[in-house]
Amino acid sequence: MSEQTRKTIIAGNWKMHKTRHKARELAEAVVAAVKHDHKNLPEIVLCPPFTALYDVVQAVHNSPVSVGAQNMEYRTSGAFTGEISPTMLTDVGATYVIIGHSERRQYYNETDKTVNLKLKAALEHRLLPIVCVGESLDEREKNETDEVLRRQVEAALADIPESDIKPLVVAYEPIWAIGTGKSCESVEANRVAKFIRSVISNFFNKGKSSTDHKQVGNHVPVLYGGSVKPSTVDELMEQSDVDGALVGGAALTPEDFVPLIESAHKRIKQQLSRV
Repeated sequence: MSEQTRKTIIAGNWKMHKTRHKARELAEAVVAAVKHDHKNLPEIVLCPPFTALYDVVQAVHNSPVSVGAQNMEYRTSGAFTGEISPTMLTDVGATYVIIGHSERRQYYNETDKTVNLKLKAALEHRLLPIVCVGESLDEREKNETDEVLRRQVEAALADIPESDIKPLVVAYEPIWAIGTGKSCESVEANRVAKFIRSVISNFFNKGKSSTDHKQVGNHVPVLYGGSVKPSTVDELMEQSDVDGALVGGAALTPEDFVPLIESAHKRIKQQLSRV
């Protein structure tokens, strides 16, 4: 399957930045930048803090921009102080949710098991999940990148039927490149994206005869995240298996974020010209 059959996505993870007023300003600036040319745009996703979700949903109304949350609790209600449920996210108008970001794993005890539970909950509640995977610097230096990614992807997919994974998006975020200014080389990011798809396909092909094998992973968009910025995005968007970016720091100003959208827009037009 070619990349033309997968969505190209530029998602901005605002992390713990932006008050409601500043969040609305940024969302409105992004909408204004794309309002004159809706044709062949990438999927644009803004992921503000919980406190600004409603304001950003209102700011992007009737535009090609979607809104996602940065995290969620997998249970729908209960005595879980400080948590936000999937039903709360859909109620406020969010359509995407980031699951398993390395900062959640590092600082808040997120595990492969909770990633799996959250992915199941997102799919059940019709939220579009962006599942983050990635290796540490130590793991990369030990040549354990593929082993770590295989473990994370397979754990995320545990007990999920193949028929349910159509909405899945995976973001490859090497931990050593997040917020450090270091960026994985585009060719390596492309190799890893292709590898992730092979892991997904092989996971669902286990126990099947070779004649029944399906390359279901080829349908799954794989994004790259880790110090993506305007000066590096064009090379990234030229890669065949990288379908966009999950962006941190460069998502916080329209001056940095809009060029990423434009680069993805150019990628889509080039893909269409080859059809």
